[in-house]
Amino acid sequence: MIVEPALDVSEKTSNIRVLLVEDDEDDYMLTRALVSARENANIKLDWVDSYDKALDAVKKNEHDVYLVDYRLGYQTGIHLIQEAFRLGCQSPMILLTGQDDLTIDQSALELGAADYLVKGRIDAQLLGRSIRYALRQSSVLAEVAEKENKYRSLFERSIDAIFVADEQLRFQDANPSVERLLGYSRSELQRINPARLFADFDHLRELRFNVREYGQIKDFETVLISQNGRKRICLVSVWAVEDRVGLPHWYQGIVRDITDQKRAQQDLILAEKLSMTGKIARSIAHEVRNPLTNLSLALEQLKDELDVDNEYITMFTDIIGRNVDRIGQLITEMLNSSKPRELERKRQDFNTVVKATIQLIADRIKLKRMRLESYFSTDDCAALLDKEQVKTALLNILVNAVEAMEEGKGILVVKTFCTDDNRVCVEVTDNGGGISEADRKRLFDPFFTGKSGGMGLGLTATQNIINSHKGSIEVESQVGEGTTFRLYFPK
Repeated sequence: MIVEPALDVSEKTSNIRVLLVEDDEDDYMLTRALVSARENANIKLDWVDSYDKALDAVKKNEHDVYLVDYRLGYQTGIHLIQEAFRLGCQSPMILLTGQDDLTIDQSALELGAADYLVKGRIDAQLLGRSIRYALRQSSVLAEVAEKENKYRSLFERSIDAIFVADEQLRFQDANPSVERLLGYSRSELQRINPARLFADFDHLRELRFNVREYGQIKDFETVLISQNGRKRICLVSVWAVEDRVGLPHWYQGIVRDITDQKRAQQDLILAEKLSMTGKIARSIAHEVRNPLTNLSLALEQLKDELDVDNEYITMFTDIIGRNVDRIGQLITEMLNSSKPRELERKRQDFNTVVKATIQLIADRIKLKRMRLESYFSTDDCAALLDKEQVKTALLNILVNAVEAMEEGKGILVVKTFCTDDNRVCVEVTDNGGGISEADRKRLFDPFFTGKSGGMGLGLTATQNIINSHKGSIEVESQVGEGTTFRLYFPK
């Protein structure tokens, strides 16, 4: 014996408007008799006898449930259900068939029919239960759909890059913010291997391990590569969404791009370094230059008193003189490298500035029998620049690149391009010995140098000039393979 679920008060007292779509009047009379039973007192039955009249009634949207006969002249009930849902009908539909046919029943359910009933086997209780069940199910599905639309809207419109992935961290779904960050469409993300997105594959391994082992990982810092090759520093958080038995069912994650934040932090640290260097430089200049001047004057006076024909005396006075000059030059260079630059910015073509700078080292490249490859952007690369200062900054990079390469084997590659965030960039790549990670972090520190006789202030000056332009500089290097510098200037 089947016990019908208890109805709530609203179901017992409110009327349920039902439309029967049936081209046989005798079947309508039978259905009306079933609806007239006491247990179906709150069901009000209307009737239309054709497919076209049924569509007109669906458009008016005046009924809570539709009972649809399978045979409707030249059309079928399945066609009517399909067309009704296409028109936006939200009310449930129950298919009435003349005989058991699993193919028809399955097709109806797949198209969205709430139920199906076999004529000749319907009684008043079964009909009433099916109508009320379909109505209740439709209400639940509508509520679920509303919630799904709400959360889908949050997912789609979120500024944060949100994604859904499997246990291998392969994308199953991604919102538009992920597409903008990585440059791939949603369908492309679902097809690609996630390893292509990581600058360091070990980071992907670590992510996978932590997610499988602990069910989540929060604010994991890594570098992601977009479709156009742009590298972004990101914080990735991933957590498992469990199924009913507590096992990981799928994974959800958020990616936050912190590249600009990191750049701002680095610029602030550098500005503090330059400020401190400037203070030290001014103190040294004040404390050292006066005694240094006295030393130089005393040396000149001493030369007048000594025997200048004596070889040993001349050698020692020359040594003293050279080192006095070097100390003076060092103080001047230190002051110039650390003080803020006063710029004379004018709008000009960035490519022209880069070409003019390359000309300054062209002879040196030829003498060392090296190859120069240059690629200039065809986009509009006009920017507000202090031409001479930019040439000085770039020249320091180019000279370092040439000196880092082996004579007769060096290849210097210079490229210019415009970025999506309204900046111009020059990229300088050499095939020299490269820079270790430890040295790369100290490149722009004052007095740090890897060259004998170098003062270690060239890159500090370069960084100072770029900072004065509100630009930035990036360095990538592999020991034994070479180094790439990228100098960015805002348009």
